[in-house]
Amino acid sequence: MRIRIATFNLENLDHRPGQEPSLDKRIEALRPALVRLDADVLCLQEVNAQGNKHRTLKALEALLEGTPYADFSRAATQSDTGKPLRDIQNLVTLSRFPIAAHEQFRHDLVSPPAYELATVETPSKNSREIFWDRPVLYTRHSLGAADLHVVNVHFRAPIAAHIADKKTGAFEWTDAASWAEGFFVASLKRNAQALETRLVVERLFDEDAEALIAVAGDFNSADREVPVAILRADVEDTGNPELAGRVLITLDNAIPEHTRHSVIHGGRRVMMDHILASRPLANSLERVKVHNELLEDELIAYLMGVHPAGSFHAPLVAEFTFPP
Repeated sequence: MRIRIATFNLENLDHRPGQEPSLDKRIEALRPALVRLDADVLCLQEVNAQGNKHRTLKALEALLEGTPYADFSRAATQSDTGKPLRDIQNLVTLSRFPIAAHEQFRHDLVSPPAYELATVETPSKNSREIFWDRPVLYTRHSLGAADLHVVNVHFRAPIAAHIADKKTGAFEWTDAASWAEGFFVASLKRNAQALETRLVVERLFDEDAEALIAVAGDFNSADREVPVAILRADVEDTGNPELAGRVLITLDNAIPEHTRHSVIHGGRRVMMDHILASRPLANSLERVKVHNELLEDELIAYLMGVHPAGSFHAPLVAEFTFPP
């Protein structure tokens, strides 16, 4: 039995009047990339919803039309009020297999930490809880003899969080200290999201020590950075060999180093998108690939004021083989 698990950040897939590039142009670029993945389970990030009172995934429906994914089972994130779909940047998981259960987590297992800003004039009046932007999406897929557990993630980007009255433009700060604090707050959000995701994984291991678990998505972090380290829980970090069975393995480390990148930023090639797997799942790994041949440099594109029809993220796919 062959199973292919893939992840792809679609870069704000939307359908708005006058948008450039148009949805048709984006579909022309993105649909072949999705078909090439030939995925059985596909984790998508940055899928925007359309409509106000009754939100739909019209743009995604148009993208998937005519592909095998159009008939897949589907789960998507909800708004903070519990209504179907968030306005922007939904997580969507598609599956060839029945999705037996799904759940999202945002401050359900980790409370937002309280923090007092240091770079404002009256810090005592600026104490606030640090909320992260997006939930993580858990799905359980019925394979027949076993279940596959998939956690779809999109962690906070390494861009300084907003601090009131400390910016003169979208990316321009009044002083370096305020930018530094905003950058710290952003990293706090990203690390807290990783912690909550790790606690979801811990619950799965508590239920089944041999669980088939995959955590896939846009981590906005390289392999040895804090968010990924939190999720991996390597024995050399926990110091306890008895916890070896709970380690998650970064599958994309099997990609040759000279081609291992999913984002290009100012000429820097970085692997920001990952698939992490429990040992029972990783033991069935046959191959893993990142389709980064068409990647454009996101920083250069921003400075030039252009946006490609595709995505600044490369899709990643891992293939597993199981006994019938």
